Amino acid sequence: MSRFCLNFLRLVALLHVVAIAAGQQRQEQQPTNICQQAASRLPGRISYPADPVYQSSRESYYSGFERALAPGCIFRPSNAAEVSQFIKLVTADGQYGNVSRSPNRSPKFAVRGGGHTLFSGAANIDGGVTIDLREIKSLALSQDRKVASIGGGAVWSDIYPQLVQYNLTVMGGRVPGVGVGGFATGVQGGVHFLNQRHGWSCDNIYGYEVVLASGEIVYATANSYQDLWLSLKGGSNNFGIVTRFDVATFPQGLMWGGIILFNYTKSVLDAQARAFSNFMNPKNFDSAADMGIILGFKNNTFTVANSLFYVDPVANPKTYQSFTSIPSLGNTLALTDASNMVVQFGRNLPPTIPRSLQLVYSFKNTDAAIYTKLIQQWETDIKPLGNVPGMICQFLIQPQPVSNGTNSLGLKAGETDVVMAIITAAYENAADDAAVQPRVQALVDKHERLLRKQRVYIPFKYLNYADITQDVIGSYGPHIQRRLRAVSKKYDPEGLFQRSVPGGFKLWK
Repeated sequence: MSRFCLNFLRLVALLHVVAIAAGQQRQEQQPTNICQQAASRLPGRISYPADPVYQSSRESYYSGFERALAPGCIFRPSNAAEVSQFIKLVTADGQYGNVSRSPNRSPKFAVRGGGHTLFSGAANIDGGVTIDLREIKSLALSQDRKVASIGGGAVWSDIYPQLVQYNLTVMGGRVPGVGVGGFATGVQGGVHFLNQRHGWSCDNIYGYEVVLASGEIVYATANSYQDLWLSLKGGSNNFGIVTRFDVATFPQGLMWGGIILFNYTKSVLDAQARAFSNFMNPKNFDSAADMGIILGFKNNTFTVANSLFYVDPVANPKTYQSFTSIPSLGNTLALTDASNMVVQFGRNLPPTIPRSLQLVYSFKNTDAAIYTKLIQQWETDIKPLGNVPGMICQFLIQPQPVSNGTNSLGLKAGETDVVMAIITAAYENAADDAAVQPRVQALVDKHERLLRKQRVYIPFKYLNYADITQDVIGSYGPHIQRRLRAVSKKYDPEGLFQRSVPGGFKLWK
């Protein structure tokens, strides 16, 4: 071989090596993970642990369990198109195809609305990406003001004041800080002052703007994508990311309500049991009335109160006389608008809580003696936790919303005698998990056994008040569960929202 040819081949080889090196350098300069890729394609929307925006978002969760999680980055989209871009980025380059075959290779992410759920991982994630929807918070009224279009990251207590000027309200959360997104899709179907008159909040959603696993943006209504529309009414985060809710508005001027405090005595508790059993009797049903018995335990002291709400402008309505006639320590009962009622009710709750556990169950109304037994069992089982630092426990007994049947909850429409009970415990230290959580679970187990024995127990579990250990989706019944799974496979055939979004109540366990 001539010297010229040899030198030429060496030059070609050298150029090839240089090209490879340059290519490697360019590849190394490309984003190497989902956070960097999203930051490159969606500038200004990604924040990292050192950023104040990241820290503010993480610190704003209601529960200490959620605040303890540290995502690799936080994505704060401003519209559905940006959510779509992110989903397409997650599923690009074959990653989506790998979801079903190798879930660990797919980027994991969480979706946050208000961030009010208590258990760990519901709306935040360790090491993955948290999609914080709170920049998508718009409100627009239709021309006839019968429909409100609300951004998927809005907070109900920010929406209500904007509707007061029109003497309108929408069916959202009853306390400040609850997000629209989670509340309205999980049943997150929702509990509101108007539930006895108009059903669950999800019963009154006309349309959902949804970003599917493919990145496609669709609008689901009773006439278009009807199966998806119905599944979102109780199916939680299993089908896509909802970026807009079109909800019914309702005329609402002044309403009456507030809190009454009582001495915690046997006579008062017996009177409460009799009054509530009578209130829940279908012959006494009043669609304007919604209330609760609130039993508390804090600083080794038991308390009892009523929350009373009446959506018509009637002070001291007759339906509550059996409660208001019980000798009390004082009350905040007054006529006001729905927005201010939410603010006032929220003053009775802590702004955040540390470690916590919340469990829910439902049952048909029963006689006063059974309510008394439930209260006595609660008192007996919770009292030994009095020395746990920061221990607060609440036992809430309230009417379950009267379903109108436009949902995926598996409930009979029109039932007015169903009760929902919630036991919530909050405390300071992880070292007390072993003392608190099994005891609270055992208490709920005892309550449920008693109610089964009385043949009034109902399997349904309300998602917003449930713990992750409870089988919420299964409680809707096997027929509903099968339908939800079929809809998931139709719109998310590779299971992106089952595997890459690990938080929340999944359709397959």
